[in-house]
Amino acid sequence: MPLPRTTSLLAIYPHITSRDRLLLQLLDDHQILTTSQIHRMLFTARRTCQLRLNELAALGLIERFRFSRDGGGSHPWHWTLGHNGRRFQAATHERPEPTPRASNQSVQRLSANPHLAHLVLTNEFFVRLTEHARRHDKARLDRWWSEQATTKQYRTITADGHGLWTTGDTTVGFFLETDTGSEPLGRLVAKLDRYAKLARRGGPRYPVLFWLDNEQREEHLHRVLHGQHTTVAAATAVHTSEPAGTVWLPRGSTGRIPLGALPSDHGQPMADNPNYEDGVFVL
Repeated sequence: MPLPRTTSLLAIYPHITSRDRLLLQLLDDHQILTTSQIHRMLFTARRTCQLRLNELAALGLIERFRFSRDGGGSHPWHWTLGHNGRRFQAATHERPEPTPRASNQSVQRLSANPHLAHLVLTNEFFVRLTEHARRHDKARLDRWWSEQATTKQYRTITADGHGLWTTGDTTVGFFLETDTGSEPLGRLVAKLDRYAKLARRGGPRYPVLFWLDNEQREEHLHRVLHGQHTTVAAATAVHTSEPAGTVWLPRGSTGRIPLGALPSDHGQPMADNPNYEDGVFVL
């Protein structure tokens, strides 16, 4: 039976495992994950994942929703923090405890967000990297920042995400631009100016990864990039590709390379950067 929404968190603690804590933190950081994404990151057996998610939902730690498909059937379950999950995360990070009404509104707004599919797709990029790292001992996703976390850190750029990816002894930083085909290519390319400004002020000179809807759009984007004069490295791949693989086509190149081979400059140390104040870049 589901626990009352007013249940003391202390009564829930004995039911929360270390893997559950990791899931709650992922949902706190990235808002939404599908059953498949959670399975590939945290579980071995899909059935075990499904059962555990249902148990966490009964505890009020997570909630789920899904939509019907136009041609019949349903989209996958989408999971987010439930009220008790939001309470738990608030206690963990010393934030004010949310009210049941606030928690309910957060779930409703997320489910009705017109950019929900874009958010799920952006998270899928990092899920695939995490999944790859689970299978390869020398690979590791050291950082996965959401759009909100990246914007808070760097202010003037609007990346969909930021990560640090390690293969062997090499760590590559990157900014991600997830494309669903709805934005003019010129607008995508224009974003490079902000990344260039960040680098000029001593910030990181990370490649900008355009993760594109299809091969045709990728070809068209490279035509636009060809006419741009920028110091920012850019590379492209399509949604069907595995981000950790040899799938990235750098601007001005004809051959694809793996993510770990892209150029990456971590920039001036933050503590020594005059544009870095109170935990953020001030440009």
